[in-house]
Amino acid sequence: MSHQAAVLPRPHRREPSARTGTGTAFGTFGELLQGVLPEADGDFLVTLPVARWTMATFREGSASGAIEVWPPRKTKALRLARMIAASAPRGPARGGVLTVSSVIPEGKGLASSSADLVATARAVGRALDVAMPPARIERLLARIEPTDGVLYPAIVAFHHRSVRLRSVLGSLPAMAVVGVDEGGAVDTVDFNRIPKPFTAADRCTYADLLGRLTDAVRARDLAEVGRIATRSALMNQTLRHKHALDPMRAICREVGGLGVAVGHSGTTLGILLDATDPSYTRRVTAAARACAELAGAVAVYRTLSFDTAANTVSGWKGGRPHA
Repeated sequence: MSHQAAVLPRPHRREPSARTGTGTAFGTFGELLQGVLPEADGDFLVTLPVARWTMATFREGSASGAIEVWPPRKTKALRLARMIAASAPRGPARGGVLTVSSVIPEGKGLASSSADLVATARAVGRALDVAMPPARIERLLARIEPTDGVLYPAIVAFHHRSVRLRSVLGSLPAMAVVGVDEGGAVDTVDFNRIPKPFTAADRCTYADLLGRLTDAVRARDLAEVGRIATRSALMNQTLRHKHALDPMRAICREVGGLGVAVGHSGTTLGILLDATDPSYTRRVTAAARACAELAGAVAVYRTLSFDTAANTVSGWKGGRPHA
């Protein structure tokens, strides 16, 4: 008598759960200083971090099986996500969806593209278990475009064309920036192809200004920071002229501001104000009113200070920002 073997049900195969990672990055209000130093690869900038943010989320799995981005115009972030996935030990076999959300205006010189890329690197790295120290992010971003130094939680001097840290200056007391936009948009890549018209004497001046700014940040000397920012804005007029710079300087003097900062490769200008000044409310109100009469729409930005910004290494774990 034969016995038919019992057929056991196949165990249910569980699909691996979708991996998800998030990352954030802050923007800047232009730069405190930007120019060219008297050395090879001398193009540099000094960041002015502000409390405007980009958030990126990467979730494994997509309908197409490829890596996609939303909104679709964020093509640089998509390229970076694919680069990181290609290098991951266990990449997203089912593709993934990168979502980039930002409140940083684009094309204005406020580091919107840099913030998108840094937030993307952090999000994709966390989802795929790929460590993303600043040095690795720098190497990746250098393959895409000139980049601001927003991956470091501090005011930093940064070589934006070669995408590498020069030095960490530190942190400053909170400031407000009463900003205006002259309109239009600037493409970072196109702008950085323009030859710099600075002379050898200009390059030496930029070296002096960088030294002064380094000392001023360490001394938390906002008045000196404002003077250097204004000087940098004036020197940049030969490269990208701001029609409102002289009127903004006049307003700054009238309200007792620290100086004027600009998006050197963008369309924005702003009056720096000490947010710890007892007369701050009166000054910021007067500045906003005068700027509105000059240029229409006005936005007030708050700079970021950092709990720990005294030193950095390639694996920065850094200080936490606060407005």
